[in-house]
Amino acid sequence: MTASVPNSGESLEAKDSASAAGADEARLARVLAGDEEAFTAWFAELRPRLVRMVHFRLDPRLRGRIDAEDVLQEVYVDAVRRRDAFAAAQPMTFFVWLRLIVGQTLVDLHRRHLGAQMRDAGRERSLGGGVSAGTSQSLSFHLLGKLSSPSMAAMRAELSASLTQALEEMNETDREILALRHFEELSNKEVAEVLGIERKAASIRYVRALERLKKVLSAVPGFLDSQTLGR
Repeated sequence: MTASVPNSGESLEAKDSASAAGADEARLARVLAGDEEAFTAWFAELRPRLVRMVHFRLDPRLRGRIDAEDVLQEVYVDAVRRRDAFAAAQPMTFFVWLRLIVGQTLVDLHRRHLGAQMRDAGRERSLGGGVSAGTSQSLSFHLLGKLSSPSMAAMRAELSASLTQALEEMNETDREILALRHFEELSNKEVAEVLGIERKAASIRYVRALERLKKVLSAVPGFLDSQTLGR
Protein backbone atom coordinates (compact mmCIF):
# COMPACT_ATOMS: atom_id res chain seq x y z
CA MET A 1 0.00 0.00 0.00
CA THR A 2 1.49 3.33 -1.04
CA ALA A 3 1.48 6.06 1.57
CA SER A 4 0.13 9.39 0.37
CA VAL A 5 2.47 12.35 0.36
CA PRO A 6 1.02 15.32 2.28
CA ASN A 7 0.70 18.63 0.48
CA SER A 8 3.64 20.66 1.78
CA GLY A 9 1.85 23.98 1.22
CA GLU A 10 -1.17 22.90 3.24
CA SER A 11 1.10 21.48 5.94
CA LEU A 12 3.02 24.74 6.28
CA GLU A 13 -0.18 26.77 6.30
CA ALA A 14 -1.66 24.62 9.06
CA LYS A 15 1.57 24.86 11.02
CA ASP A 16 1.62 28.66 10.69
CA SER A 17 -2.02 28.85 11.76
CA ALA A 18 -1.36 26.70 14.81
CA SER A 19 1.69 28.79 15.65
CA ALA A 20 -0.31 32.03 15.44
CA ALA A 21 -3.06 30.56 17.61
CA GLY A 22 -0.48 29.53 20.17
CA ALA A 23 1.06 33.01 20.17
CA ASP A 24 -2.36 34.60 20.70
CA GLU A 25 -3.07 32.23 23.59
CA ALA A 26 0.22 33.23 25.20
CA ARG A 27 -0.53 36.93 24.72
CA LEU A 28 -4.04 36.45 26.05
CA ALA A 29 -2.66 34.83 29.19
CA ARG A 30 -0.30 37.78 29.71
CA VAL A 31 -3.07 40.34 29.20
CA LEU A 32 -5.41 38.52 31.58
CA ALA A 33 -2.58 38.43 34.12
CA GLY A 34 -2.41 42.24 34.00
CA ASP A 35 0.66 42.66 31.77
CA GLU A 36 0.27 46.29 30.65
CA GLU A 37 3.09 46.05 28.10
CA ALA A 38 1.43 43.07 26.39
CA PHE A 39 -1.92 44.91 26.44
CA THR A 40 -0.45 48.02 24.81
CA ALA A 41 1.52 46.06 22.20
CA TRP A 42 -1.52 44.01 21.18
CA PHE A 43 -3.70 47.12 20.95
CA ALA A 44 -1.08 48.75 18.70
CA GLU A 45 -1.03 45.68 16.44
CA LEU A 46 -4.83 45.74 16.09
CA ARG A 47 -5.03 49.51 15.66
CA PRO A 48 -5.18 49.53 11.82
CA ARG A 49 -8.16 47.15 11.90
CA LEU A 50 -9.93 49.32 14.46
CA VAL A 51 -9.23 52.43 12.38
CA ARG A 52 -10.90 50.66 9.45
CA MET A 53 -13.99 50.14 11.60
CA VAL A 54 -14.09 53.81 12.60
CA HIS A 55 -13.78 54.93 8.97
CA PHE A 56 -16.67 52.70 7.97
CA ARG A 57 -18.97 53.30 10.95
CA LEU A 58 -18.50 57.04 11.43
CA ASP A 59 -21.58 58.98 10.36
CA PRO A 60 -20.86 60.80 7.05
CA ARG A 61 -22.00 64.05 8.66
CA LEU A 62 -19.06 63.86 11.07
CA ARG A 63 -16.34 63.16 8.53
CA GLY A 64 -13.76 65.90 8.71
CA ARG A 65 -14.87 66.82 12.23
CA ILE A 66 -13.75 63.65 14.04
CA ASP A 67 -10.39 61.99 13.49
CA ALA A 68 -10.11 58.19 13.73
CA GLU A 69 -6.89 58.42 15.75
CA ASP A 70 -8.60 60.62 18.35
CA VAL A 71 -11.39 58.05 18.60
CA LEU A 72 -8.90 55.25 19.17
CA GLN A 73 -7.04 57.24 21.81
CA GLU A 74 -10.34 57.49 23.70
CA VAL A 75 -10.94 53.78 23.12
CA TYR A 76 -7.50 52.87 24.46
CA VAL A 77 -7.99 54.83 27.68
CA ASP A 78 -11.41 53.23 28.15
CA ALA A 79 -10.08 49.75 27.38
CA VAL A 80 -7.26 50.08 29.93
CA ARG A 81 -9.78 51.21 32.53
CA ARG A 82 -12.03 48.22 31.76
CA ARG A 83 -9.41 45.46 31.63
CA ASP A 84 -11.19 43.54 34.38
CA ALA A 85 -14.30 43.47 32.18
CA PHE A 86 -12.30 41.71 29.47
CA ALA A 87 -11.33 38.97 31.92
CA ALA A 88 -14.98 38.62 32.92
CA ALA A 89 -16.01 38.42 29.24
CA GLN A 90 -14.00 35.27 28.52
CA PRO A 91 -14.08 33.46 26.18
CA MET A 92 -13.99 36.54 23.94
CA THR A 93 -11.10 37.39 21.64
CA PHE A 94 -9.20 40.58 22.34
CA PHE A 95 -10.04 42.06 18.94
CA VAL A 96 -13.79 41.47 19.29
CA TRP A 97 -13.73 43.00 22.78
CA LEU A 98 -11.88 46.09 21.52
CA ARG A 99 -14.26 46.35 18.60
CA LEU A 100 -17.15 46.37 21.07
CA ILE A 101 -15.60 49.34 22.88
CA VAL A 102 -15.04 51.14 19.56
CA GLY A 103 -18.72 50.64 18.73
CA GLN A 104 -19.86 52.00 22.08
CA THR A 105 -17.49 54.97 21.75
CA LEU A 106 -18.88 55.80 18.30
CA VAL A 107 -22.45 55.64 19.57
CA ASP A 108 -21.55 58.11 22.31
CA LEU A 109 -19.76 60.40 19.83
CA HIS A 110 -22.69 60.32 17.43
CA ARG A 111 -25.09 61.16 20.23
CA ARG A 112 -22.83 63.95 21.49
CA HIS A 113 -22.38 65.58 18.07
CA LEU A 114 -25.69 64.83 16.39
CA GLY A 115 -28.06 64.83 19.36
CA ALA A 116 -31.67 64.75 18.20
CA GLN A 117 -30.57 63.74 14.70
CA MET A 118 -29.57 60.32 16.03
CA ARG A 119 -31.71 57.30 15.25
CA ASP A 120 -33.67 55.49 17.94
CA ALA A 121 -31.11 54.74 20.66
CA GLY A 122 -32.78 51.39 21.32
CA ARG A 123 -31.38 50.03 18.05
CA GLU A 124 -27.87 51.43 18.32
CA ARG A 125 -26.35 48.66 20.43
CA SER A 126 -27.94 45.67 18.72
CA LEU A 127 -26.09 42.85 17.00
CA GLY A 128 -23.36 42.19 19.53
CA GLY A 129 -22.95 45.77 20.68
CA GLY A 130 -22.03 47.20 17.30
CA VAL A 131 -23.38 50.39 15.79
CA SER A 132 -25.67 48.51 13.44
CA ALA A 133 -28.44 51.12 13.28
CA GLY A 134 -26.45 53.08 10.69
CA THR A 135 -25.19 50.11 8.68
CA SER A 136 -27.45 50.78 5.69
CA GLN A 137 -26.33 54.40 5.54
CA SER A 138 -22.66 53.46 5.88
CA LEU A 139 -22.93 50.76 3.22
CA SER A 140 -24.65 53.19 0.86
CA PHE A 141 -22.05 55.91 1.50
CA HIS A 142 -19.09 53.63 0.85
CA LEU A 143 -20.61 51.78 -2.09
CA LEU A 144 -21.59 54.99 -3.87
CA GLY A 145 -18.16 56.39 -3.08
CA LYS A 146 -16.84 53.89 -5.64
CA LEU A 147 -18.58 55.91 -8.37
CA SER A 148 -15.75 58.27 -9.18
CA SER A 149 -16.54 59.49 -12.69
CA PRO A 150 -18.18 62.96 -12.94
CA SER A 151 -21.40 61.54 -14.36
CA MET A 152 -21.63 58.90 -11.64
CA ALA A 153 -20.71 61.38 -8.90
CA ALA A 154 -23.62 63.55 -9.96
CA MET A 155 -25.93 60.58 -9.42
CA ARG A 156 -24.83 59.88 -5.84
CA ALA A 157 -27.32 62.10 -4.06
CA GLU A 158 -30.19 60.74 -6.15
CA LEU A 159 -29.11 57.13 -5.67
CA SER A 160 -28.25 57.38 -1.98
CA ALA A 161 -31.81 57.41 -0.63
CA SER A 162 -33.03 54.58 -2.87
CA LEU A 163 -29.95 52.44 -2.20
CA THR A 164 -30.22 52.96 1.56
CA GLN A 165 -33.89 52.00 1.42
CA ALA A 166 -33.10 48.86 -0.58
CA LEU A 167 -30.39 47.89 1.90
CA GLU A 168 -32.76 48.38 4.82
CA GLU A 169 -35.14 45.89 3.23
CA MET A 170 -32.48 43.22 3.63
CA ASN A 171 -32.37 41.04 6.73
CA GLU A 172 -30.53 42.99 9.45
CA THR A 173 -28.07 40.20 10.23
CA ASP A 174 -27.27 39.61 6.55
CA ARG A 175 -26.70 43.32 6.05
CA GLU A 176 -24.38 43.40 9.05
CA ILE A 177 -22.44 40.39 7.77
CA LEU A 178 -21.75 42.26 4.52
CA ALA A 179 -20.47 45.26 6.46
CA LEU A 180 -18.26 43.13 8.70
CA ARG A 181 -16.80 41.00 5.92
CA HIS A 182 -16.40 43.56 3.14
CA PHE A 183 -15.74 46.86 4.84
CA GLU A 184 -14.34 45.98 8.26
CA GLU A 185 -12.65 42.91 6.70
CA LEU A 186 -13.33 40.52 9.58
CA SER A 187 -12.77 36.81 9.14
CA ASN A 188 -15.74 34.46 9.09
CA LYS A 189 -14.74 33.27 12.57
CA GLU A 190 -14.74 36.84 13.90
CA VAL A 191 -18.09 37.59 12.25
CA ALA A 192 -19.60 34.55 13.93
CA GLU A 193 -18.25 35.71 17.30
CA VAL A 194 -19.48 39.28 16.88
CA LEU A 195 -22.99 38.16 15.89
CA GLY A 196 -23.18 35.18 18.22
CA ILE A 197 -23.90 32.63 15.50
CA GLU A 198 -22.18 29.46 14.27
CA ARG A 199 -19.35 29.84 11.76
CA LYS A 200 -21.15 27.70 9.17
CA ALA A 201 -24.26 29.84 9.52
CA ALA A 202 -22.19 33.01 9.13
CA SER A 203 -20.61 31.63 5.94
CA ILE A 204 -23.95 30.59 4.44
CA ARG A 205 -25.60 33.90 5.27
CA TYR A 206 -22.65 35.82 3.82
CA VAL A 207 -22.98 34.10 0.44
CA ARG A 208 -26.73 34.67 0.43
CA ALA A 209 -26.39 38.32 1.44
CA LEU A 210 -23.74 38.94 -1.20
CA GLU A 211 -26.04 37.65 -3.91
CA ARG A 212 -28.85 39.85 -2.61
CA LEU A 213 -26.57 42.89 -2.57
CA LYS A 214 -25.46 42.26 -6.14
CA LYS A 215 -29.11 42.32 -7.19
CA VAL A 216 -29.62 45.60 -5.37
CA LEU A 217 -26.57 47.11 -7.07
CA SER A 218 -27.43 45.80 -10.52
CA ALA A 219 -29.62 48.88 -10.95
CA VAL A 220 -26.51 51.09 -10.77
CA PRO A 221 -25.03 51.32 -14.31
CA GLY A 222 -21.45 50.06 -14.49
CA PHE A 223 -21.16 49.47 -10.76
CA LEU A 224 -20.74 45.71 -10.91
CA ASP A 225 -17.99 46.06 -13.53
CA SER A 226 -15.65 46.86 -10.62
CA GLN A 227 -14.09 44.21 -8.42
CA THR A 228 -15.54 45.67 -5.22
CA LEU A 229 -17.68 42.60 -4.57
CA GLY A 230 -15.36 40.02 -6.00
CA ARG A 231 -14.16 38.58 -2.70
